[in-house]
Amino acid sequence: MKLIIQIPCYNEEDSLPVTLKALPDKINGIDEIEVLIIDDGSTDKTAEIAKNLGVKHIVSMPHNCGLAKAFVAGINKALALGADIIVNTDADNQYCADDIEKLVKPILDGDADMVIGSRPVSKIAHFSPLKKFLQKLGSRVMRLLSSTDIEDAPSGFRAFSRNAAIQLNVFDNYTYTLDTIIQAKAKGLQLKCVPINVNPDLRESKLVKNIFDYVRRSMFTMVRMFIIYRPFRFFAILAGIFFTAGVLIGLRFLWFYTFGSGSGHIQSLILSAILIIIGVQIGVIAIVSELLSINRKLLEDVQRRLKLQDLKKN
Repeated sequence: MKLIIQIPCYNEEDSLPVTLKALPDKINGIDEIEVLIIDDGSTDKTAEIAKNLGVKHIVSMPHNCGLAKAFVAGINKALALGADIIVNTDADNQYCADDIEKLVKPILDGDADMVIGSRPVSKIAHFSPLKKFLQKLGSRVMRLLSSTDIEDAPSGFRAFSRNAAIQLNVFDNYTYTLDTIIQAKAKGLQLKCVPINVNPDLRESKLVKNIFDYVRRSMFTMVRMFIIYRPFRFFAILAGIFFTAGVLIGLRFLWFYTFGSGSGHIQSLILSAILIIIGVQIGVIAIVSELLSINRKLLEDVQRRLKLQDLKKN
């Protein structure tokens, strides 16, 4: 059983040595542990330091492509290297490396395909009260949208089985954390959360530079992924809102019409007709989107088979 720990890096020459030193050498049930560095266009000595510290596998991005693309590059490389389990962690040593064993255990036991480390958000000293509130709110919204019980949706401390890694796609250019949850659930993969610890803050987050911009991007990602993987539900809910509003306004008009004052409320009849028509049209979109979703599932199955063939050749 081979475990590859991948670490996306962007100008991490100061924190990377601390992160690498903390990584475990042995884990029960794991035969091999290897480290993979994804150098996301660093302008400092990140790659050089990684080599000097004995890291054999380094993926160098042509320029700073962002966390999501670095994550995908790492997953693809780890699969090519024959990883049975892939653990993703941050280069700033935010997550306690001793908890990697907690992450991989559910996969080793066959209880999960993807495991997310749940941080004690309320107890993290360097998180402001606003950030703690927004983290919890975001995770609650994600649980609602994804129909999962994930407690810490933004956590990047994750373990993936080989099967899960082959199937996952990342559409967002900003981060991979949110869309992979909805996607994994939609594909029937087993998700699990395990409690983890965090280390003292070594530096400020490079991903969350502005909390409100992060919230905006996160909400957009969640809604977009919900539309992609649950299009019928999304458009059906929208259609229901318009149709119901149209019917209620129509009933209001009938009430006045029944008691002889309908002529003064003709605008309600027009609005009712418009809303009902819009509702019906969105309902048609819901059906069409579901058909497109079925086609996407077939294409993803073809993609998975092609990936398996390519990996077997390599």
